[in-house]
Amino acid sequence: MKELKRKRLLRTFYKDGLRGYRLTAKAKELLIADRPERFFPFLTGAAETNHIKSEAARRLRLHRIAESTVTMQNAGAAVYRDEKPEIFSPVWDESAGVFITAPAFYNSREIKELGTVFVKIKGARSVGVLLTENAVFVVYNLGGSLMKWQYRAEMRTKALMQTILCRERLPGQYEPESVKGLLLGDSMELAAAILTGDGGKQYFLLDGSYEHFHYLTNDRRGEKLLRMLCSAELSERLEAVLLTDLWEKDEGLPIENDAIDGSGRPVLFAYTCDLPRIKRFDTAIRLQNKAGTLICFDFQAEVLRRCCGEQIRFQTIDFEKWERRFCI
Repeated sequence: MKELKRKRLLRTFYKDGLRGYRLTAKAKELLIADRPERFFPFLTGAAETNHIKSEAARRLRLHRIAESTVTMQNAGAAVYRDEKPEIFSPVWDESAGVFITAPAFYNSREIKELGTVFVKIKGARSVGVLLTENAVFVVYNLGGSLMKWQYRAEMRTKALMQTILCRERLPGQYEPESVKGLLLGDSMELAAAILTGDGGKQYFLLDGSYEHFHYLTNDRRGEKLLRMLCSAELSERLEAVLLTDLWEKDEGLPIENDAIDGSGRPVLFAYTCDLPRIKRFDTAIRLQNKAGTLICFDFQAEVLRRCCGEQIRFQTIDFEKWERRFCI
C-alpha cells in the first residue's frame, strides 16, 4: 500500500470518520493500457465505479461487493469479464450455445446492464450471482451484522434469475429449482441469530422462499467450502467418505435426510450450512420426537448445536484434516 501511494497510484480518502482508498488517474491509465479488455468497462466514461461515493451506506455497499468478489476469486470462480461469458449482456445471441463449465461470479453492477428490467429488483440487497455447472446462487453479504430484508425485492430478484437464466438464456443447463441462495457473513454467530430468530425478522431466509440458502463465513474456511460447493466432484468425494459407515438415504422417511445410521436414525449432511434445510431437519425431529444425527465441520458445531434440539446428535469433520486430504 505504501509503495502504491509513493508511486501516486493510490490515494487515501477520509470522510465522516471513515478511511478509504481510491485509484488515481495515473493508476487507471496503467490498468487500461495493460489489460484494456478487462479494465476498460470499469474505469472509463460514466461508469458506476467512477462516481464519488461519500455516504457511509454507499461506501459500505461497495465494500461488501468487493469483499464478495475477492471471496469468489479465492474460491476459484472467474470474476473478470474476459474470463467468463457475458450472460447479462443486453444483447444476447441465442445461437451462441453458451454453457457454464466453470464457476463464474457476476456482481450486481454487471446484472444492471440488463437495462430497464433491472428496475424490477431495485432495492434488492444481493451483491451478485454465482453460476456453477449445476446451480445458480444469488449471493448476499451480511458482513458483521444482520440486514433488513426487502422481501418483495428479493423475491423479484429470484424470479428474475429464473426468467433470465432458466427460461431465456440457459434453459438447457438450469431448471427454475436450480436457483439457490448464498449468504456470506463474518462469523458463525450470525447463522445462529438467523436460525434462532434472535436477529429479528429474518423470515425471508427460512420461510421457504429459497429451498436452499447456504451460509459461509468471510474467511479462508468459507472460501474452501465455497470451492467445494462449486464442485460436484469435491462434494461427491466427501459424501463417499461419510457414507462409508452409513446406509443410503430413505426417500420414504417423513424427515429430510442424506443417509441412515446403523440404528435407523436419519442423518443430515450440514457442512455447507444450508440454513433452511437444517431448520427443516430440526423441526421434523422435534415434532416427531425422533433422534437424528447432523454432520458438520468442527468450527460450525458449537453454534449449530445451540440452535438444535437435544434429540440431535452431532458428528464433526476436522476441517484441517479435510483440507489436507482433499487438497482444497
